[in-house]
Amino acid sequence: MGRNDALTGLASVQKAFALLDVVASHSRGMSAKDIAAELDMPLPTVYRLLKTLVASEHLVHLKGESRYGLGYKLHALDNSLRRQVGTPPSVARLVRELHVRADAAAYYAVHRGEDIVVAHVIDSPTRPRITPMGFGFNDAAHATAFGKVLLAAMDPDRCSAYLARHGMPEMTAATITDPAAFAAELDEVRASGIAVEREEFIRGASCLAAPVTTPAGQTVGSVAVSMDPADFAARSPQVAVLLRDVASRVSKALRGTTLLGQ
Repeated sequence: MGRNDALTGLASVQKAFALLDVVASHSRGMSAKDIAAELDMPLPTVYRLLKTLVASEHLVHLKGESRYGLGYKLHALDNSLRRQVGTPPSVARLVRELHVRADAAAYYAVHRGEDIVVAHVIDSPTRPRITPMGFGFNDAAHATAFGKVLLAAMDPDRCSAYLARHGMPEMTAATITDPAAFAAELDEVRASGIAVEREEFIRGASCLAAPVTTPAGQTVGSVAVSMDPADFAARSPQVAVLLRDVASRVSKALRGTTLLGQ
């Protein structure tokens, strides 16, 4: 294969992923013409990609509706991703306990490669998670409590590289976007052992997080809760004590597993 062939192949893969993303963003699926219009892609190219993705079962052709929807192969990929990220049952039980005892949505986040990703969430209709902070969420670490915990644990060069790569967009008027102010925020997280986020990711929700550590003191994860601002103001001191307790127990639960230190 020559260099131009390799570049053509790369472009095809990028187009296929873009097509999957746009189909995933529409709950009822999309027609080929709609996909071509949204991606500004020639219709013959769209049909070629659709044929390939249907054959691989990453998409399905809903012939009666003349639309294409997500295929069942993606469910297997989701299951595989959950296994690879890995939340041991003992940790999942502790996150559920945190949800119940704190009366708040509870989260467990970890380092995965160069990302900060939500590995497990427990919520309820009365205490819902922050949208879109479900499993696999790996955005806006600067504006989340668990993100601050994991960024505070990085050495300065790695933290700077992470923020340069991901940026520090203003999610709300309360988001800290000034590098010097954010560095001071991370110093406070290191000093207190608790990260605080007051409506910095989304209006109407505030969070607390505590680090999960190895026996040597290396931070490998974080447990967090989210609450509405009024509840946060009234209960955050008590919840912080609970968070530290659960984070310590999660740290102990991870010892002896292959996940510790990932």
